[in-house]
Amino acid sequence: MSSTSPELRPFDRILLTGAAGGLGKVLRERLRPYANILRLSDIGEMAPAAGPHEEVVHCDLADKAEVQRLVEGVDAILHFGGVSVERPFEEILGANICGVFHIYEAARRHGVKRVVFASSNHVIGFYQQDERLDARSARRPDGYYGLSKSYGEDMASFYFDRYGIETVSIRIGSSFPEPANRRMMSTWLSYDDLTQLIERCLYTANVGHTVVYGMSDNRDVWWDNHLAAHLGFQARDSSEVFRDKVEAQPLPAADDPARIYQGGAFVAAGPFGDD
Repeated sequence: MSSTSPELRPFDRILLTGAAGGLGKVLRERLRPYANILRLSDIGEMAPAAGPHEEVVHCDLADKAEVQRLVEGVDAILHFGGVSVERPFEEILGANICGVFHIYEAARRHGVKRVVFASSNHVIGFYQQDERLDARSARRPDGYYGLSKSYGEDMASFYFDRYGIETVSIRIGSSFPEPANRRMMSTWLSYDDLTQLIERCLYTANVGHTVVYGMSDNRDVWWDNHLAAHLGFQARDSSEVFRDKVEAQPLPAADDPARIYQGGAFVAAGPFGDD
């Protein structure tokens, strides 16, 4: 995407956390039309600023003072930072749980009123693949990572009710160049569709705290986005073009979590530290 829709005016400065991650690197390029200055943050190594339209800031989300400085002067936050896989609780705690609190506290102190939170399908991962869900379905996290994202959604809800900070929480399915397995045929979210969804999250008025499932227009889906219809998101891509390639893979065993649960292998990760 090279430009915003004609009626959309770029923000002055948008913060993207997690800029060194897989999606962060993709969004670094795709978010340019939406901000005069894109502030990029991560604890990991990032490429230097490509010009005056970028600011690169090393930041540990577990450090409250660092996050306070990071958020100063921004108009909106895309919070994609933190640990992105299942890990022991102690590794999740700082970046994901303390980190999301630090982001919202900094937003409150600096008057930021719009956050896009990268939640995850792993907040509902223990549902089986024959169950259809919407945003009001009870959360069933499939691990410590999913628990941290569930906590982040509660943080978003509280900071809207208490302080009027609006958030769209995107329960991202599987955002990669293409689906890697049968489960991802249902959960796949193309980069183009992710970009369009983020645009709607940034520019739609009066979102309160909205939860939206991040998926493309795939044939077989488990999630219903009618409660996020006000965002106006219309996925254009579909995993169907990859079906033959994916179904050439061996079928998982009948008791394989990747064949049973919406969260796939995450439901079977751990326990950690029992050795």
